[in-house]
Amino acid sequence: MVVVAAAGREDYLLRSLSEGAEVSVLVADGTKLVAEAQRRHKLAPTATAAMGRSLLGALLMGSFRKEDEQVQITFQGNGPAGSILAIADTRGNVKGKINNPAADPPLRPDGKLNVGGAVGQGVLAVVRSHPLEPQPYTGMVPIVSGEIAEDLANYLVDSEQTNSALGLGVSLDRDCNVKSAGGWLVQILPFCSEETLVQLEKNLTTMPSITAMLNEGLDPEAVTERILEGLGVMPGAERVLPKYGPCEEETLKKRMIRAVASLGKKEVADIIAQEGKLEVTCDLCQQTYNFSQEEVDAYLDAQHSEHEEEAEEAEAEASAPVSSTNTSTA
Repeated sequence: MVVVAAAGREDYLLRSLSEGAEVSVLVADGTKLVAEAQRRHKLAPTATAAMGRSLLGALLMGSFRKEDEQVQITFQGNGPAGSILAIADTRGNVKGKINNPAADPPLRPDGKLNVGGAVGQGVLAVVRSHPLEPQPYTGMVPIVSGEIAEDLANYLVDSEQTNSALGLGVSLDRDCNVKSAGGWLVQILPFCSEETLVQLEKNLTTMPSITAMLNEGLDPEAVTERILEGLGVMPGAERVLPKYGPCEEETLKKRMIRAVASLGKKEVADIIAQEGKLEVTCDLCQQTYNFSQEEVDAYLDAQHSEHEEEAEEAEAEASAPVSSTNTSTA
């Protein structure tokens, strides 16, 4: 299957407020992002929809948060897709994996992809973490439908007590390439009036799906206007440009060689003798690197030298004379 992203379309996430700041609206066009995930993971049609929706959901939930915060969502269902993982940060970097990229159950009776059947029943876990926070926040809820958006909306209400509505979608063309992919997240802010809620509910229940609007040529600004029709959009919307990844090469190779070195010199030598090379692939970005026996030996030798230096420093500190001071106050 040849994966082709929609030509001329720019991925971006838009955050807007209604006039009066009663409603926050995030709208994302993530067509190229999902197409890139499909290409990297060689996803079947239903797996593309399931993983694509999860990536878009993580993008919406992870953006415009505290700097360096990260959100990780995991669908642990009993369906043929297995576990689905999506990770996003505040800068719009998104990546993930699916246990069974070939998952593609029969279509639903209405002719649509059976994402709920691919995910199955189980648990949705969401972890929010920040390098300055001592402990990450973790929330878990039962999977409601497996259709992703409904489950994430249920999580936001149940675990984060956020009055929200969420829509996600991935549309494929006849060749099973990503035609459009996007999502929206609406959050009710404090002091929102009853009149605004009534108008908002009317808008959300009557507007087309996100993929239908993207296929019509609507951009996130136009989708936002549809969501906030009759309520007005406050000027000064913020943008984030999402992308799949990154797994920086330098960081990734360091992580990989640590994992390889943990096997030990002998096992590494045995693998290289049998296979002719030692190949490691990242689960999230699907990037593959080869490691030689010399690279692994050099890493292990460097680690050994580092540990010896640390031991010598610790021994020197332990043998140093210690002075004490006795202070009294009256």
